[in-house]
Amino acid sequence: MSLNVAALILSAGFSSRMGDFKPLLPLGEMTALERTISLFGSSGVEDVRVITGFRSEELEPLLTRLKVRNIVNPRYRDGMFTSVIAGAKTIGNGVDAFFILPVDIPLVRPATIRCLLEAYDPGNDVLYPCFQGLRGHPPLISARHAGAIVSWCGDNGLRGALAQWETGSQELEVADEHILNDMDTPEAYGRLAEKVKRYETPTEAECMALLGKVSAGSAIIGHGRAVADLAMLFARKLNLAGYRLDINLLVAAGLLHDLARTETNHAQAGARLLREAGFGAVADLVASHMDLEPNEEEDINLKELLYLADKLVQGECRVTLAERFQAALERHSHDPAIFKKVTDRLKTAHIIKTRLETTLGCSMEEVINIP
Repeated sequence: MSLNVAALILSAGFSSRMGDFKPLLPLGEMTALERTISLFGSSGVEDVRVITGFRSEELEPLLTRLKVRNIVNPRYRDGMFTSVIAGAKTIGNGVDAFFILPVDIPLVRPATIRCLLEAYDPGNDVLYPCFQGLRGHPPLISARHAGAIVSWCGDNGLRGALAQWETGSQELEVADEHILNDMDTPEAYGRLAEKVKRYETPTEAECMALLGKVSAGSAIIGHGRAVADLAMLFARKLNLAGYRLDINLLVAAGLLHDLARTETNHAQAGARLLREAGFGAVADLVASHMDLEPNEEEDINLKELLYLADKLVQGECRVTLAERFQAALERHSHDPAIFKKVTDRLKTAHIIKTRLETTLGCSMEEVINIP
């Protein structure tokens, strides 16, 4: 079933706690308002409506350029819920459901919007995104409730209005902690300004959420954590030697490299899942953690560090390459094709290991503390 969905972006307030005009604050290469508009557009929601009020004339040129409908709320001084009402009044018969998102929650991931759209059932009253059990923004609300929201006179604004339909509402766990992250204060804005720099790298909590979504077992999670720790150790030592490696990206790839471990060709399957989630750089690392051609003419890169770390961890324990490959070599000794693949992987690991030892000036046993 094809849904007609609208998105209401609340951008009418005074930004009094912030001390600056939130819609036009920069976050990366875009303003907060541009980010929220782009979020929906990139997720397939074409009907985006921005509710403005305070300094609405400053936003008009931007909205015109982006071809977004501007809904001016004349009652914006009376609080955010008046903007909800102003937006809900525009929800007509041609709309099946609508999102509501305040402009000060600007880093929601496009994958979250797509997941909500895919999971929404016309029988739902409200579908809430959740992260680690906590509800966040934006809720996806059945259009049949727009009129009741407009006429709501109870307490707690939108939260109170939506509580009327609690029994008919659903929750959807998403790997997106940004559904909880607002920028009401200068301090909160500063935190988001830092997080946007690493927007394409999932946090550790998001990595755990991704693993939870595929029901990864404790063995997969434990191995991933051990690989991430070892890869991080390599990267830190290289950075001390003059490299400038992205440790956060490498750790995320280590945690997630076996995301699709139970599937055939799990490296590519995991990479595909990560690209769908919006984590392309992590996906590129995960895709090559099983088979890799080392580039001996360049500096050691993140792909090589992840590859080597994976080959030096068995279960959750650090081992030598000989220990790691012994069982596979014995098991496939009578199958020339598979045996060659295993020996090629071992050869690649030795090449990377030797280069790393040369760069660091010490043996691998010293680096990873294998007795």
